[in-house]
Amino acid sequence: MVETGHFALILAFALSLVQSLVPLYGAYKGDTRLMAVGGPVTVTGFALIALSFAALTMAYVQSDFSVANVWENSHSLQPLIYKFTGTWGNHEGSMLLWVLILSFFGALVAAFGSNLPATLRANVLAVQGWIGTAFLLFILITSNPFARLVPAPIEGKDLNPILQDIGLAVHPPLLYLGYVGFSVCFSFAVAALIEGRIDAAWARWVRPWTLAAWVFLTGGIAMGSYWAYYELGWGGFWFWDPVENASFMPWLAGTALLHSAIVMEKRSALKIWTLLLAILTFSLSLLGTFLVRSGVLTSVHSFASDPSRGVFILCILTLFIGGSLALFAFRASSLAAGGIFHPISREGALVLNNLFLTTATATVLIGTLYPLVVEALFGDKISVGEPFFNLTFGPLMIPLLVVVPFGPLLAWKRGDVFAVAQRLMFAFGAALLAVLVTYLFIDGASVFAALGAGLSAWLVLGALTDLALKAGIGNVAPRMALRRFVGLPRSVFGTAIAHLGLGLTLLGIVGVLSFEKEAILVMKPGQVVEISDYRLRFDGLTPVRGPNFTEDQGHFSLLGINGQPSDVIMSSKRFYPVRQMPTTEAGIKTMWLSQLYISLGDEAGDGSVVVRVWWKPLVTLIWGGSLVMMLGGFVSLLDRRLRVGAPARRKSAAKPAAVTP
Repeated sequence: MVETGHFALILAFALSLVQSLVPLYGAYKGDTRLMAVGGPVTVTGFALIALSFAALTMAYVQSDFSVANVWENSHSLQPLIYKFTGTWGNHEGSMLLWVLILSFFGALVAAFGSNLPATLRANVLAVQGWIGTAFLLFILITSNPFARLVPAPIEGKDLNPILQDIGLAVHPPLLYLGYVGFSVCFSFAVAALIEGRIDAAWARWVRPWTLAAWVFLTGGIAMGSYWAYYELGWGGFWFWDPVENASFMPWLAGTALLHSAIVMEKRSALKIWTLLLAILTFSLSLLGTFLVRSGVLTSVHSFASDPSRGVFILCILTLFIGGSLALFAFRASSLAAGGIFHPISREGALVLNNLFLTTATATVLIGTLYPLVVEALFGDKISVGEPFFNLTFGPLMIPLLVVVPFGPLLAWKRGDVFAVAQRLMFAFGAALLAVLVTYLFIDGASVFAALGAGLSAWLVLGALTDLALKAGIGNVAPRMALRRFVGLPRSVFGTAIAHLGLGLTLLGIVGVLSFEKEAILVMKPGQVVEISDYRLRFDGLTPVRGPNFTEDQGHFSLLGINGQPSDVIMSSKRFYPVRQMPTTEAGIKTMWLSQLYISLGDEAGDGSVVVRVWWKPLVTLIWGGSLVMMLGGFVSLLDRRLRVGAPARRKSAAKPAAVTP
């Protein structure tokens, strides 16, 4: 089965070469037969890569240690779920998952792109083939997941203990669906540049792919944040780690692309800018792939890899980013710029949105790459951390968030900002009230906390106001308003839900940063610690043996008003003997939207242990808001206009025969 998987990967590479050349040549020559080759070849390539991935998964599940990749990242005593997820918990397996998802998206275009113009469809599949060819070659030359060991070892080296968590089953697949999903937008952009033609139908086709990739990337980033929050025992939700930034930058650029595509679809404006954003968004995804796998970064998120892999990926980056930007520079002057509009309009609001998002992306990019450039040029090691990003990224986001509720209420082409401000007066009043209540009546509230709470209320109520006004609530009879509300396009609901989710996430961030409480102390059994309005008693450590680890479980009793235990929270320190690595398993108790968080430190000889306890108010809103944003994206995808795509041209009806008298 292992050799079958390897051979299937080689066949997939051969087919990707066919996919990248034959449909492109057919589009150039106008040969429909050659263009039609792209669809079956793409689907067959996906089936072969799926077979290859299934073969590697089977090797992991069966603990076939004759495969070097399995030996380095698995152990016979691992729980089955971690044997399965361990398939992509390493460089070689994760790259195979990467190309599997790439081929899956290509197969979707081939299957559902029948009403695309034949030349555009052929060129899109060819560009997808170029990407697949490059990465399949990278895997076969530098990262073969099927390399054998002779003789086969008896036992494996175990999976990295940090990765032995259910988060590995969710985070990488979601992240790659987002990363690689933007490849379709990139392929559409390059295909349009090859043809030298772009129109609103192009935008209508690109928008659902952009939306789907954005939804998955949102989920991947949120899941990664929560995974690091509970697994590493550090109590934080975001560290501005370079590899975290590598996934955040495509999300920012993809958000800008999504809004720009709306303008292009509705008003045939921002054509050139939308093309450029489609190229840059996937380019940032490729940059993230390079940062994780090149060895230039030291991070808990990155894969240790040799320099040859980094050089190979750098060549891929240069080829695709440089080549696509060169093609853009060559073709952009010949493309029509699109319609014009007044600065005060919905188009203008979306352009402003793009301006802030792309500038924010640039600041994150500079902060991420600057230390690498300094080290490469001068040999000096510097660190760009949280203070830089807070002082540059934060101020860019505040005006953007203030403007968000205005955008959906402004008219196309020319709007009236004063009329929209009047419609948002209730939302503004409620937001101002939230500021005053937070500052005056919540103990320890700062100006930052008050303004943050007000901005969160402004986003949430602004989204609800948008739905209320478009349904006519307050202006028509209740039954009519309900009928209009139910009949609103799904994209309107999706936009409002996504903006509401953004407000909830912001409220969670403000709540944690402003009102979090922390206690660090050495506790002995029976000792009680008070934090916020809660009392925790340390009941001692209990040794426990797991399938491939040992751990000391710390038991903490949450005491009620009468001093009796009302709940038990367990936190532990694990040790994995094969890897000789310890991990911290945080104890978390969720109380409505807030959490008690307990992390164990080192144990002393007298039975005492270092304990860190946090009270994290509203912290669950950070990830709950992200789920709401994902829900908004899914609701938008249900909009009929996005599901049917660009309508095919109707054949002109035959003229009725003349009636002879």
